Amino acid sequence: MEGKVSTRKIVYVALLSALVYVATMISFPLFGSKVRMANPVSLLGSLMLGPVFGGLASAFGSFIYDIQTGYGFESIITFVSKYAMAWVAGKIAFSGGHSADDHKRNAVACTAGAWTYVALYMLKTYVFQRFVYGYPLDTVWATMLSKFPASAINAVAAMIVAPILYTALRPALKSTGQLDAMRL
Repeated sequence: MEGKVSTRKIVYVALLSALVYVATMISFPLFGSKVRMANPVSLLGSLMLGPVFGGLASAFGSFIYDIQTGYGFESIITFVSKYAMAWVAGKIAFSGGHSADDHKRNAVACTAGAWTYVALYMLKTYVFQRFVYGYPLDTVWATMLSKFPASAINAVAAMIVAPILYTALRPALKSTGQLDAMRL
């Protein structure tokens, strides 16, 4: 259950936003796109902070990166899609009385969140290519097909790395009281 907005909660969101921002800078090219490490960190934030605040951390970190790298209007779409990715993962991880305490549930949550982002990214690509830029449909599909492998690799990396990182960090965060503090 997500609690009230406190100074501490704002600090955790800001810290995880900064980690998402930095993780976005870690990338390598693949099939005309870039595989970035932001998605695993975004999903990690949703497991730590829950759907709303984890979503905000993911969205703000990616949004600020996009603004600073000149994406303009697309940064708003990034904000929405990154929020949705983390929100979906957080909702699943925290549903049914759980608090991201079950590794299998967390893996399912991260899988759903990662593929939510892929679906939204592909939708954005389609809409921009077809309706904003006015490309013919065969060109749009070719562009989407060229972007899908990197998106799929991003999704697979995120759905593997995030639950593992969370499982590794959870005992230390729990023993110091920080995990509970993140969720107050």
